[in-house]
Amino acid sequence: MLTINMHDAKTRLSSLVEGLEAGRENEIVLARNGKPVAKLVPYTAPKRFGAARHILAGLNLPMTVEEFNAGDAEIAADFEASAKQDIFP
Repeated sequence: MLTINMHDAKTRLSSLVEGLEAGRENEIVLARNGKPVAKLVPYTAPKRFGAARHILAGLNLPMTVEEFNAGDAEIAADFEASAKQDIFP
């Protein structure tokens, strides 16, 4: 763990970040007048665990275009039937 004063950190920021990227440092403590005030650490991207897979798992979605289009005739029939119904009392 490297501790560096703010003034020095301002002038060496690029090299400090390079040290974090390269793994030479795992954290850098920034100090003001010798007192630690902040910490620089490498950024780690959040891991995705396929949230959509869990949400969609139980929906039994079609896997092929043919399966997807198989319900078209039924949907069209439902629209036709609803168009023939009187919606006003």
